[in-house]
Amino acid sequence: MGNRLVQALPAAEWSRLQPLLHRVPLVVGDVLCETEQLEHFATFPVSGLVALNYVTESGGTGAVALVGQEGFVGISLFLSGARTLIRAEVVSAGEAWRLNAEDLRTQLWPGSRLQTGALHYIQALTTQMAQTAVCNRHHSVPQQLSRWLLLAFDRCGDQDLHLTQEQLSQLLGVRREGVTEAAGKMQAQGLISYTRGLVHLVDRAGLEAHTCECYAVVRREYERLLPMPPGGAP
Repeated sequence: MGNRLVQALPAAEWSRLQPLLHRVPLVVGDVLCETEQLEHFATFPVSGLVALNYVTESGGTGAVALVGQEGFVGISLFLSGARTLIRAEVVSAGEAWRLNAEDLRTQLWPGSRLQTGALHYIQALTTQMAQTAVCNRHHSVPQQLSRWLLLAFDRCGDQDLHLTQEQLSQLLGVRREGVTEAAGKMQAQGLISYTRGLVHLVDRAGLEAHTCECYAVVRREYERLLPMPPGGAP
């Protein structure tokens, strides 16, 4: 298991990048970047899951995207932006490669695989954010929950997720009771099993049929822009 963007680097780029990377734990609740603050690191998850949240003036939050081993946190560093309007918070524990901003800039040049891969990822991430907005407006809570779970399973590369009902309700931006009801029905239908913060994927095909078209749109875009790497770098 590894980060797809890092794994896709050719040997020459990997050899230059490797000494600059630091392996760090991703601890649930850790904030990797805060809204309206400078980003000092790019974080490439190897395992675990990070939620990108928009924070309102009143302190309310709403998830707009999930990041896992397919991408990275810190897109403003690649787009020359000084600050971010997004809070990135770890929702499922794991590990990541961390690269500080100054070292990152030395690895970006026209035509480099890291730059090209990062820009492709940002385009795919934009699709996920846009589809989240559409889904939140037009689709039911069970459909939204199914979409979030499928996105999370894809980004963790596993059939087990450590997510509490409170975390799921924050992702959806709905009351916990709504998540409890939707998850209970999905479990009764044999799509997932859910106990004590552990969500196990039982029937992927059934869960995909249970969600709206938003998941398929996002998945196709990620597959188009971010083909699976051949492996090599961890």
